[in-house]
Amino acid sequence: MPEVHSQRLDLMAEQSVIGAILLTDRCLPDVERELRPTDFRLERDRALYEAALALERDGDRIDSVTILDRAQKMGAQVSRQYVLNLMELTPTAANVMEYVKLVKEESLRAALMETADRIREGIVGRESPSAVLSAAGQRLDDLASQSSLGRLVTPADGFLAFFRQRDAVEAGDARGYVCTGYMALDELLGGGMLNSGLYLLAARPGMGKTTLALNIADRVAQTDPVLFVSLEMDTEQLAAKRISRETGISANKLLMQPLTELEEAKVSQAAKSLASLAFYSNDAPTVTVDDIGTLARSIGGLRLIVVDYFGKILPPAASRRVGRVEYTTEISGALKNLARTLRLPILTLCQLNREVEGRQIKRPQLSDLRDTGALEQDADGVIFLYREDYYADRSTVDPSVPSLLEVDLAKNRHGGVGGCTLAFSMASSRITGMSYRRPKREEIPEQFRLGEEF
Repeated sequence: MPEVHSQRLDLMAEQSVIGAILLTDRCLPDVERELRPTDFRLERDRALYEAALALERDGDRIDSVTILDRAQKMGAQVSRQYVLNLMELTPTAANVMEYVKLVKEESLRAALMETADRIREGIVGRESPSAVLSAAGQRLDDLASQSSLGRLVTPADGFLAFFRQRDAVEAGDARGYVCTGYMALDELLGGGMLNSGLYLLAARPGMGKTTLALNIADRVAQTDPVLFVSLEMDTEQLAAKRISRETGISANKLLMQPLTELEEAKVSQAAKSLASLAFYSNDAPTVTVDDIGTLARSIGGLRLIVVDYFGKILPPAASRRVGRVEYTTEISGALKNLARTLRLPILTLCQLNREVEGRQIKRPQLSDLRDTGALEQDADGVIFLYREDYYADRSTVDPSVPSLLEVDLAKNRHGGVGGCTLAFSMASSRITGMSYRRPKREEIPEQFRLGEEF
């Protein structure tokens, strides 16, 4: 049997890549950007490629003799005749990137076949369908990342992408960010929450995080699909808070008390209006980041994910035996990776440490984020909420009177920081702006006009 398996096109391409490197080391940097050693199916080809990479790392001379010598020293069973056959087989080193493309495509096909086999094994083995879907989604994301490894962006390509975005902005068709619907907050963010961004909405329990997140989600859902992952409230409780905002009837009454005919009519009308929004939620009390990704991929045209809240996200099974700091760090990084993979913003609600209660000045700061510093590091933006009446004597607070909700953008990776004030009506779960207006209405981008009140 001949040593060079030239009967298959994919193997010929693989061997021609190695042959080109043997002919001239000038093509190695281009090949290295595109191919990993695992992309080579034949063990001898993989060994020669690893030997060439090792020589490059060491700064040694790279040619057919030194590559063969290094491969043999690394334990590979490669003969001098095989190296000569590869050099003879290769038509020209000038076409090496065409050979690389064929090798990469075949490697991805093989990986996809392996993924399909794993899915089939999981189904036949009666594994949980959600576990099979989660594992498959993660694997496909990994393959997508691998397939783009070698897409080096040249200086010209980088600025071309920037000017395409500028053209979209000038045309009023920018989709690089998602507006919250609160003009003052969007101004602080520079327009809205950027695609691929991880944003944290953090405060002490009961400060208004879920209410503000629901208000933002519904404003975005007027024009684009939103996924609201609630790990604290059941579906009916979420619906009650949303209906309360539209009708002015308290959520407690909607859930537990009889309604008048007029109130029932208001509820019916509000439910009909809200049902027309592209607002999707989950019905599971616990999810992993992979589960969130699976849900997100099932919604066409999704523009925003809201997670309520970070501390309730279940860590991967392999991480549950380690400390909380370690697995929350992993969850934080996984959320950021998911945002980048799906190219949409993720707004994640977070609790603050109890230590804030012991300070004289109780306004939150970045060090108050719980469990891990990775949250602050991974986040593109950190938004804190604070109300003075939260710490006041409850007997002196009238729930029917709107509270002043201070919104503090404490971190903004893509711009400045600052604050604004919203009006929070706790009884009706409504949050509105404080008469924030631009001088001319024609200057207001269409995306900022979500909702009736600002």
